Amino acid sequence: MSDPAPRQTHGEPAAEYHDPVENVVHAIPIVLPLVGGVLMFLLAFIAIYMA
Repeated sequence: MSDPAPRQTHGEPAAEYHDPVENVVHAIPIVLPLVGGVLMFLLAFIAIYMA
């Protein structure tokens, strides 16, 4: 039940399992600092607006 690999059926070749997370992992070092910078800018803008 916890095995994500598809089960092989009779007569069909086993399909290779592709994890969708692996398609996104390469972008994390670029996206994470950009999102952090935008979040800090928005929080600073809100703090200045509230003051």
